[in-house]
Amino acid sequence: MIEMEVCANSVSSALEAQKGGAKRVELCASLTEGGTTPSYAEIKLAKQLLHIEVYPIIRPRGGDFLYSELEFELMKEDIKICKELQCEGIVTGILTADGKVDKDRCAVLVELAKPMKAAFHRAFDMTVNMEEAMEDLISLGFIRILTSGGKATALDGAEQLAKLIRKADQRIAIMPGACVNTSNIQQLISKTGAKEFHGSARKNHSSKMLFRNTELSMGNDADEYSSSLTDAELVKKLLELANSAK
Repeated sequence: MIEMEVCANSVSSALEAQKGGAKRVELCASLTEGGTTPSYAEIKLAKQLLHIEVYPIIRPRGGDFLYSELEFELMKEDIKICKELQCEGIVTGILTADGKVDKDRCAVLVELAKPMKAAFHRAFDMTVNMEEAMEDLISLGFIRILTSGGKATALDGAEQLAKLIRKADQRIAIMPGACVNTSNIQQLISKTGAKEFHGSARKNHSSKMLFRNTELSMGNDADEYSSSLTDAELVKKLLELANSAK
């Protein structure tokens, strides 16, 4: 069976992911920045309300994956919180300035996370040599890599994803993600041979506000009068299509 991890931007999205049949959620805030660490309350409620695996992302900010000492300390504190709340795992990633896996710092995070498991996010796609990076992550004890094969979308990176899956040879899971939807999931699974995939499966919902001030916005590209949340039926459809791929 092909399994799905849902990138959930809230507890509400996480509950929809569970309802739709997802194996786990990567719990995130700020998906417009690629995902940052969710709040303590978000993680706590997710663990209280879900029976599927919860993997919060440990990423202190958007942007690159080269972190200051202060940011590294924040990451360690967030991992301690996830452990306290009994999460199944965390998703994280740190690179060096020359585009390699920061093995020293990543080793600290993996060790600190135990007995939780550690997965590596799409910082992997920003490495200078993905095959070398994969070997580093295997040696560090990461169990899974989320990647688009170094391309803007997983389908664009399908050839590289297939190579990585073959080279991994079940030593680490290679999980395709980035712009995965109902129109391309079957092609993606067929081209890569992946056994799991990552997607947000979101739909837009219009606000129920009656009064709307159209003269300003609270964010650069924000629309205060709509929200995007994971949809259980879309999760079900993606899984159905993935498992019928030839």
